Amino acid sequence: MTILVTGATGNVGRQVVEHLVKRGADVRALVRDPSKASFPAGVSVAQGDFLDVDSLRKAMSGVSTLFLLNAVVPDEFTQALVALNVARSAGIERIVYLSVIHADVYVNVPHFAGKFGVERMIEQMGFQATILRPAYFIQNDLMIEDVITGYGTYTMPIGAKGLAMIDVRDIAEIAALELLRRERSVDPLALERINLVGPQTLTGTDIAAIWSDVLARPISYGGDDTEGFERNLKQFLPAWMAYDMRLMGERFLTDGMLPEAGDVERLTALLGRPLRRYRDFASQIAGSA
Repeated sequence: MTILVTGATGNVGRQVVEHLVKRGADVRALVRDPSKASFPAGVSVAQGDFLDVDSLRKAMSGVSTLFLLNAVVPDEFTQALVALNVARSAGIERIVYLSVIHADVYVNVPHFAGKFGVERMIEQMGFQATILRPAYFIQNDLMIEDVITGYGTYTMPIGAKGLAMIDVRDIAEIAALELLRRERSVDPLALERINLVGPQTLTGTDIAAIWSDVLARPISYGGDDTEGFERNLKQFLPAWMAYDMRLMGERFLTDGMLPEAGDVERLTALLGRPLRRYRDFASQIAGSA
């Protein structure tokens, strides 16, 4: 019984592989370039990508459970549907899919809408799946570490509604636990959606205050300018992606990313420990600055 991990060289996928190996799973990793892949001993590597159907067929042969993670790319929806169809043809019933929180609310944001479409296809195709819906990744803020520490401003458009930010390490561990739960179940389990949230819902002002505290100097919040956010992102991202991120930021301001009742308690029980806090992340950055 083999678990196939896609997106295995990324920050989440790599950690999912590591957690699965530690727990004794038989793991196969799908990668584009095996020469650049480094995994724990015992992990088998399958070369391929989502648009190479023959490589997907080979990678999914003999697989019982699939971790589906798609990068934010222009054809993300197509890639996911190809993978789902190949998985169904290969007889795979058990899936853990990494979606996004409020995918059904942020309907004008391209990568949210795409993920919601994938969720619907998973349901319509009859897969027995866990759909993980993470909120904003705490580690996204590594992109602006230099701006925070060098210019004294927190520039992410978080707004005043608040985001239930979650640590990537918690996402990966929960994903691995769900994969193992489905893999080891005698019968396929019913479809389930799980919000992945952090222990606190933080506003832009809250986060600036955390940085002010850990850096011991004033850090201001200046992130409500989504037009400026898009302009800055265009310096190192494709224009379409910068615009996608701007639209997401606008929904942060109007809707936030809010947990549902019981989400934090459920995840804490699943992990058997407290969820990691944003302050811990900021303190680590401050300590190495």
